[in-house]
Amino acid sequence: MSLYYLMSVRFFVICSIILAVAACDNIDPKDSAASPAPLKMSTASASVSVLPFAFLIDGLDRQRTIRLYLPPDYTESTDSYPVLYMHDGQNLFDAASSYAGEWGVDETLDGLAQAAKLKLIVVGIDNGGEYRMNELSPWPNKRFGEAQGKQYMDFIVEVVKPYIDTNYRTKPERQHTAIMGSSMGALISHYAIHAYPQVFSKAGLFSPSYWYSDSVFDYTQEHKVALDARLYVMFGDEEGDGMIVDTGKMQRQLLSQGHPRELMVFKRVAGGEHNEALWRQEFADAVQWLFSE
Repeated sequence: MSLYYLMSVRFFVICSIILAVAACDNIDPKDSAASPAPLKMSTASASVSVLPFAFLIDGLDRQRTIRLYLPPDYTESTDSYPVLYMHDGQNLFDAASSYAGEWGVDETLDGLAQAAKLKLIVVGIDNGGEYRMNELSPWPNKRFGEAQGKQYMDFIVEVVKPYIDTNYRTKPERQHTAIMGSSMGALISHYAIHAYPQVFSKAGLFSPSYWYSDSVFDYTQEHKVALDARLYVMFGDEEGDGMIVDTGKMQRQLLSQGHPRELMVFKRVAGGEHNEALWRQEFADAVQWLFSE
């Protein structure tokens, strides 16, 4: 073989190795220019729709997509339904819109409705992408910057909820209205159940990010949750020592403030990690307990 041929083969092999290594390197999935997301098939049930226009968040000058789940018999019945407001709407119903796996909220609730256990309307508010950390906390953070959680929650309470109650058959009273989220979504839900007691009487807090600001403990002390509020706190024991310590601290604080034990669940899931798989797994139990009478 000629020297030129051997050198050409060697060059081809080296280039192939370089390209393979580059392909395996971690690339931020949000960088769509560097790594275009593959098209996904929709997994949302027929009970899910995306409202046909975006809603404006006053004070932040941002628009937001709202996703809606209606019980399977909604169009055939004249019933009114309780409502659950949830954050990170992209991840609730559809693998095509999710960025970290979906919760399967629609499939779970379709199953509960079929079994005559629970019928709910769910309103999913999409997160703000690069603004997610700011919008889902009412308290600032040195690393992530200013707090925009109050504007975000005012948007849900003053814009989204009135629209839903006006255009759909809801039970608008506080005793029929809940809020739920995971991680930072749980942090803002914790704030919501304390800050808007006239609106929400139930909160599902999955893997709450109490680490984000110690102010959550001060605020909880200063603004005691309504004594009839139902709180479902769930976390996995593989989420780190900080999660275990912080949720334990919050449980003790709420008990010391006199919140009834029977209206609180603090559930530690063996082997649970900080991801959608855990939150999907625990959603049915949480939502049934929250809306039990």
